[in-house]
Amino acid sequence: MSNIKLDIAFWNYDRCEPLRDGSVKINGVDATYHNGRIVTDVFEAMVKDRAYDVSDLGFSYFLRTMDFDEPPFLAIPVFTLHMFRHSAIYINKASGIEKPQDLAGKRIGELAMYGHDAGVWPKGILSDEYGVKPEHSRWLIGGIDFPLKPIDWVPQPHPAGIEVEQAGADADLGELLAKGEIDALISADAPKAYLEGDPAVGRLFENYVEVERDYFTRTGLFPMMHQIVVRRELAEEKPEVVRAVYKGFKDAKAACEEKLVRGMTFNNMTTMIPWLTALITDNRRALGEDWWPYGIKRNRAALDTFLRYHFEQGLSKKRWTVEDVFVPYLLDD
Repeated sequence: MSNIKLDIAFWNYDRCEPLRDGSVKINGVDATYHNGRIVTDVFEAMVKDRAYDVSDLGFSYFLRTMDFDEPPFLAIPVFTLHMFRHSAIYINKASGIEKPQDLAGKRIGELAMYGHDAGVWPKGILSDEYGVKPEHSRWLIGGIDFPLKPIDWVPQPHPAGIEVEQAGADADLGELLAKGEIDALISADAPKAYLEGDPAVGRLFENYVEVERDYFTRTGLFPMMHQIVVRRELAEEKPEVVRAVYKGFKDAKAACEEKLVRGMTFNNMTTMIPWLTALITDNRRALGEDWWPYGIKRNRAALDTFLRYHFEQGLSKKRWTVEDVFVPYLLDD
C-alpha cells in the first residue's frame, strides 16, 4: 500500500527539525513540509485557506475556530511551543508600575489581537495570583517594530465591559511604550526598545527567570502556546495516520533532546551559548528529564488552566474541555 500524502506545516522549531531534514520519518506518510515568513503566516494559511492537513497553530487561534458553526480542526497533544510568560509583560519605568497590582487603571498594549496566546496566560496569572483582572485596565492592540497585517481570519471578541482599542496599521507598541503613551505592554515578541536597552522600558518582573521557576515549582504548570492540529475529517477517518503523525513528532522531539543531552559530553561546543550545559542541567532538575512534555497526562493541568482562562477572558463561547478539543484516541497518552 502506498503512503498517504500529507501537507504538514510548522515553524522553525528545533524539536521539529528532524522531520523537515528527513532524519525522522512518519510511518506510512509521504510528507511535504511547509513554513512561513513568520509563524502567524502558517496559522493564517491553515485557518483561512485550509492549506495543510496538519499544522502548527496557536492555542487561542485554534480555540477560536472551535466557535465556528463547523469546527474544522482537532488538536493532537504535540506542544510545539511551551513558554513561561511572566517575562512577556513590559512596562514604562515612569508609569508608576512597581508591582502587578499597579497595572490596574493603566493603558496596556497587546501584540496582534486581544487575547493572543502570550496574552491569555499573563492575564490569567495576573488575575489568579495578584487579583488584577483584564477589566481593570484599558487595552490597545497593535504591532511592534514592523507593520502588522490585520488578523481578520479568526473571531476577535472583545468582552463586554473591557475597553479595547485597535491601533493604526503602522503603530509600534514598543515605541509607544518607550514614549509613555502606553504604560505597559504584553507581547510574545520582545520590543526593540527593550532589546536595545532603552532606559525608559523594563519588565514587570525583571527577575523573571526566578519568578517563572517559582511559578512552576508551586503550580506544576508549564504554559503551552502552540500545538499541532489536524483536519477534523483526517482525525475521524484515518486515526492510524494521525497516530503515526503524533509518533513522528514525538520521535523528532526525542531526537532533538538526545542531541542536546549528548552534546553535554562535549560541553555543547557546537552552540555559541555560554553555560548551555549548566542551563540544561538546571532545567532537567527543575522540569524533569522530559522537560518539554507532549501528551495529555503531563499537560492536563496546564491545558485545563488555559481553557479556563480563554473562557473567563471572554474569548470562547463556552468552557471547552480537553475532551472537546483533542482527538479522542490520544487522550490516554
